[in-house]
Amino acid sequence: MKQQEKQLLNHFHKLGKEDAQAVLSFAEFLVARSLPAEPKEPLVVKKIERPTEESVIAAIKRLSASYPMLDKDKMLTETSSLMAQHIMQGRAANEVIDELEQIFERHFDTYRE
Repeated sequence: MKQQEKQLLNHFHKLGKEDAQAVLSFAEFLVARSLPAEPKEPLVVKKIERPTEESVIAAIKRLSASYPMLDKDKMLTETSSLMAQHIMQGRAANEVIDELEQIFERHFDTYRE
């Protein structure tokens, strides 16, 4: 046994139950911090086919399910603007959905970088 190990054990045996647990917890933290990070899963889009007839709301739900890794809050301004154009200005659903798909793809490209 190395000198440091003996010293550590000597100090550890002198500690009370709570302090000994704190030392163990801290040691576990240090070990976990020093381990190499686990490789991330590949960034995979769960592409859900676009139905021939789809509402804008259904498209947003479909795209959100296809791109679960994206932060929807970052896209809120763009998506809500398109939704407003559809509802308040009568913009065609197909046009809005096409643009929504582009927004999600662009945000995914940014996410991958």
